[in-house]
Amino acid sequence: MLLSVISAFARLDLDPWQEAIKLARLPEKAATERLMSLIAALPDGPSAHQAPETIAERLIALLPSRISSDIASSKTLFGAGEATKFRVGIYMYVVFFVFMLVAQWIAASQHLPAHDDARTPASITLSPQTPPTNYGQ
Repeated sequence: MLLSVISAFARLDLDPWQEAIKLARLPEKAATERLMSLIAALPDGPSAHQAPETIAERLIALLPSRISSDIASSKTLFGAGEATKFRVGIYMYVVFFVFMLVAQWIAASQHLPAHDDARTPASITLSPQTPPTNYGQ
């Protein structure tokens, strides 16, 4: 009788998802050996058609690819959620910084003195004109 991987793990009282995660984290050779020993430990014995090593190699090849070390190290430095929060914080800071620069530029451009040639310099003072006095009357 052929068994699915899930039913085989259930017969061994193992959680298939947890076991798949463990196998995916192991190096390929160690994962193959672990799965081969699990297949050999099944209550009905290994499959009559194929050797446990052949079955284990085929199933290990179906697991997700190994995580590269640089991605794994960044996930251990920050949790996945913390890294996302950190990136969002950086983006918000950059947007805020750009907004403040634009606001300063607008405020500074509104306070520039206009070039008005008709204005008199502040250093020249004009005295009020006095009416001419009449000497003959």
